[in-house]
Amino acid sequence: MSHTVTILGLESSCDDTAAAIVRDVPGVGPEILSSVVAGQTALHVDFGGVVPEIAARAHTEKLDSCVEEALAESGLSLAEIDAIAVTAGPGLIGGVLAGVMTAKGLSAALGVPLIGVNHLAGHALTPRLTDGVNYPYLMLLVSGGHCQFLIAAGPGTFTRLGGTIDDAPGEAFDKTARLLGLPQPGGPAVERAAVAGDATQFRLPRPLLDRPGCDMSFSGLKTALLRERDRIVAEKGGLRVQDRSDLCAAFQCAVTDVLAEKSRRAIAEYLTLAPDTPLFAVAGGVAANSAIRAALETVSDVSGVKFLAPPLALCTDNAAMIAWAGIERFRSGARDDMTLAARPRWPLDEGAAPMLGSGKKGAKA
Repeated sequence: MSHTVTILGLESSCDDTAAAIVRDVPGVGPEILSSVVAGQTALHVDFGGVVPEIAARAHTEKLDSCVEEALAESGLSLAEIDAIAVTAGPGLIGGVLAGVMTAKGLSAALGVPLIGVNHLAGHALTPRLTDGVNYPYLMLLVSGGHCQFLIAAGPGTFTRLGGTIDDAPGEAFDKTARLLGLPQPGGPAVERAAVAGDATQFRLPRPLLDRPGCDMSFSGLKTALLRERDRIVAEKGGLRVQDRSDLCAAFQCAVTDVLAEKSRRAIAEYLTLAPDTPLFAVAGGVAANSAIRAALETVSDVSGVKFLAPPLALCTDNAAMIAWAGIERFRSGARDDMTLAARPRWPLDEGAAPMLGSGKKGAKA
């Protein structure tokens, strides 16, 4: 297809309700005309994690207004939309279902195609939206609900090299923050505390580094930190501010070491494909951590591979990535109909063995 395509994307897989409009002009490239995200942090903060029922109700209430805001921001009307793209999984089933049903209604009312998008594909294809990179490239998705290495060879062609078998790193950061009495979201809170900490004060494990391959584990690391916290409390009668900072620094250093080493292995495997323009991209909220990002950049530089991290607003959950993934599927001829189902699990690499575990921010794929 060589004509301009304008797609409305919807995202509701976890605790962010989002709508966005992306236009792709042949010879010019994609442009994000609008991107609206309504977060739910305040609704879940008292529960220590995302409550699926609360999230689903909030999505149902916010989707229409997010679409209206996205249209207003873009200056377009619904009559100018060529197709509706929606996250159809994986994620919290109530939220995914709310988005899918909204998309079906819009598709039927407007008489335009419906395109179901894998949420993980949205993240994985973001480097093509922001930088127009060529296939194949290596992608690390590292967030509150997911962590896996993928070789992206096409809009629907992904090979998983490895991933977490239990907690995702973002989930481990959140749990660490709760264990140490820090506010949510945990990632930024732990990073801030770690600035004043000494990572050498505590010896925390680097899970699975003694085993070959790119699989990761972070649950044991969180448990080790819990034991150190309890030991300090028992010895000193409480946790000092410096102890908390040292624990955060040690935890962050351990996660960084694991991600860096596993990235080195994944890059080496990816380079066996002899790509013309080797690229290692990272997306997800954890990519905002400066220590982790610096370590991944160093691994890329040493390996002779270009490093790319899209803007943070497009690393975390958003609908612009869903609209773009929809455009890629649309141009490849993919279409869905009213039988499109919401899926709590939906692996990008259908041929790979299922990952173990299910995090608080959605099932592992």
